[in-house]
Amino acid sequence: MSPYPPIAEYAFLGNCQSTALVAREGSIDWCCFQRFDSRPCFARLLDWTKGGHLGLTASGARGATRRYLPGTNILETRIRTASGDLTLTDFLPIAAGDDPTSPRPRSQLVRLARCEHGEVDVRMDFEPRFDYGVTTPRTDLTGHRVGVVYGGADALVVQCDLGLSQTSPSGCSAKGILRAGEEVAAVVTHALPHELRPHHLPAASIRERLGETRSFWQEWSGGCTYHGRYQEQVVRSALVLKALTDASTGAIVAAPTTSLPESVGASRNWDYRYVWLRDAALNLYALFSLGYRGEAYRFMQWIMRTTAGHADDLQVLYGVGGERLLQERALNELDGYRGSRPVRLGNAAVDQLQLDVYGELMDTAWLYHKYGGRIEPAFWDLLRGVVEVVARRWQEPDESFWEFRDARRHYVISKVMCWVAMQRAIRLARALDLDADLPRWRRLRDAIRERVDRDGVDGGTGTFVQAFGASEPDAANLLIPLVRFVPPDDPRMRATVQRIRRELATGELVNRYQRADGLPGDEGAFVICSFWLVDNLAWRGDVDAARGLFEQICGRANDLGLLAEQVDPASGAQLGNFPQAFSHVGLIGAALNLEKAEASARR
Repeated sequence: MSPYPPIAEYAFLGNCQSTALVAREGSIDWCCFQRFDSRPCFARLLDWTKGGHLGLTASGARGATRRYLPGTNILETRIRTASGDLTLTDFLPIAAGDDPTSPRPRSQLVRLARCEHGEVDVRMDFEPRFDYGVTTPRTDLTGHRVGVVYGGADALVVQCDLGLSQTSPSGCSAKGILRAGEEVAAVVTHALPHELRPHHLPAASIRERLGETRSFWQEWSGGCTYHGRYQEQVVRSALVLKALTDASTGAIVAAPTTSLPESVGASRNWDYRYVWLRDAALNLYALFSLGYRGEAYRFMQWIMRTTAGHADDLQVLYGVGGERLLQERALNELDGYRGSRPVRLGNAAVDQLQLDVYGELMDTAWLYHKYGGRIEPAFWDLLRGVVEVVARRWQEPDESFWEFRDARRHYVISKVMCWVAMQRAIRLARALDLDADLPRWRRLRDAIRERVDRDGVDGGTGTFVQAFGASEPDAANLLIPLVRFVPPDDPRMRATVQRIRRELATGELVNRYQRADGLPGDEGAFVICSFWLVDNLAWRGDVDAARGLFEQICGRANDLGLLAEQVDPASGAQLGNFPQAFSHVGLIGAALNLEKAEASARR
């Protein structure tokens, strides 16, 4: 039996700066302080023996139920034992700043254990590891309840009200019996080594931080303007998206983890703690549609700052601070989740040619304008440069939307997104009376459409295919009507949807593609593809079918409403990095499209 819990057994904590994953039995097996892509202090998720963890458990536990406090990212776990019940409250502190879209997070993790009735034997185990588990730090106890951890570029202060005992040069533990009404706290605070100061946070301060954190999240989630039948799922997805938004820059990362496998035991393990331009338009649409204009504007400002320069230098992904040097490397010292090696830092997609990125950037700019944003002259200069890059390169093969690591091909979705780049650029230029060679741009746009219509459709099935000259389907083509290349009831699109459901789907779960891609192991169904299928059905008026499919997909979330990148159709296990912003943005978009479709049907 593997000691690793299933991915879906984890809960997610975030505060727009730091992230953590908490196993159901109470162990924090992943925690990055200060930045989403920083070196974790607990990384047992990626190596059970080397990675380090922070455990807080009740002796003789007979079961646990958990929830988020309503409208928050504060986790509450109720643990039953033979002698009593324990409530464990976990959170990363955050408070409102002067600008509510830019909160004030702390580099701190708080765990509160309260006995509700009877008595409970409680134990805390503290085994930190720095640098993904590669560095074993030193832990020194400076008092009965406080210790400091140092070694390398990170440092921690740990406190526990139960009293600490040294268990190893790097770790300590605490234990005691809590009786009804008694509560203890465990607090871990990150610091730079030269700023390390042992301190004990008083109980009143801890309670104050819990109150601030609860108020911040409830006020934020209370601003959601969606009040449809799927409000619970939409608000939870919005809370995930907000927690993955960097407080300093406004950037939104794809996931809080690296190297959780798409195929357990194989090498499909990627670092997703970065910002993909591919996600930008969907993120922006979700934020605007849910009433979070401040977050949408800050994210767009990040995009405009980060992409500034020459259009030829545009990348697929960036760091949360706009970093461009994100080359991939492997940590071969680590075993990986359930033996899924290698553990990767960085992402090789940063060096790929993905032509779709030009359409996604232009679509984001159009959406920003549509919701009242101003296109600055410098940004328009970049967008005009994007048009020239599309004019020069759209007929080249690329690595595609799915970041294939084998040979380049002429992927249909890449060409469609080049058309999107041209069509949105034309619309922007006309709407804002901007400097543009519109006749030439229209000719280029129409040439791209003509090529897709001619070479992107299989003559036998009448469906859009993955690549020119190929016959296999691709779930990315579910985006074709969503970006308005064709209407959803176009005969080719209807045939494409039918074929994807027949050849790529297992029930409500949709795989991305079926061809060999040069990587070992299989992968699960891609969650956002299932939501794109809902969008297609809703847009063409099949509302009942779309609603049924949507509810089935939402049923694949874990007990806290969280979704990974993929789901194994055979076992139902969640796969890939967790939770995945792309999956939750897909849920939000599908819920909004269902509401629009239902309103249209009533009319």
